[in-house]
Amino acid sequence: MSTAEHGSRDATDTFVTHRNLLFTVAYEMLGSAADAEDVLQETWLRWAEVDHAAVRDQRAYLVRIVTRLGLNRLRTLQRRREEYVGPWLPEPLLTTPDVAEDLELADSVSTAMLLVLETLAPTERAVFVLREVFALSYDEIAAAVDRSPAAVRQIARRARAHVEERRPRAEVPAGLREEVVARFLTATATGDIQSLLDVLSPDVVLVSDGGGVKKAALRPILGREKVLRFLDAVAPKDGTAQAEVVVVNGAPALRIRVGGELDAIGSLLVEDGLVTAIYYVRNPAKLARLDEVVRLTR
Repeated sequence: MSTAEHGSRDATDTFVTHRNLLFTVAYEMLGSAADAEDVLQETWLRWAEVDHAAVRDQRAYLVRIVTRLGLNRLRTLQRRREEYVGPWLPEPLLTTPDVAEDLELADSVSTAMLLVLETLAPTERAVFVLREVFALSYDEIAAAVDRSPAAVRQIARRARAHVEERRPRAEVPAGLREEVVARFLTATATGDIQSLLDVLSPDVVLVSDGGGVKKAALRPILGREKVLRFLDAVAPKDGTAQAEVVVVNGAPALRIRVGGELDAIGSLLVEDGLVTAIYYVRNPAKLARLDEVVRLTR
């Protein structure tokens, strides 16, 4: 094997070693697996051109590349999302059980948290993710976002305060969350209205994302009775709907099939033993990856 071939193989091995980490960084920045994959492809092309012998910390270097490319993509996506039909929700991912065991990682990729991150400016989002989720130093983050370490500290402080004001407050034990999701599933499957009322918070909000392709509400639905009416309206009356509990973004969620075809993913936010939010994704473009488990890692 020539020196060039050996170097190419080492570069490939390094990229593969850190691929799950790089995907997780890109996904948390973008909320879209499809766009995260595109960023990873661009990262590989950049990495393949680097003089790898001159790189002291290959993991940090790769994170820097993926962050810069992710920031460019995020600014483009924000313009597109302003024209999105109806509410925009993150692309749901089937995740491995070990994600739920890492509480910080599970929280950071939850639908509720990704929606909070959407309210940050691009650079704030990148700084928050790299600092709070991946524990990078301020110097490393500064190199990734082209700011001084002092500026990064200020951005991190501002982003942290912004997120803390908006993130869900209650920390729910995994067992209780699974129990609530199971009760919700049973109630919807049997049509037991009283059981549904018992599991839903009075001020529950339902956000549905059809992307202008599938039937969905064009704005969030607030209140238990209105949410029940929506769920009844979208449920097939011929008995062809089937739902099962799967792990989505580190938490139990409902995978709903109609006539054997995947129709929706329903992620539930559980607080104080009640469902306080339902995130209902029907956009087919966001359901394309729900047949394979994705490994997220820090």
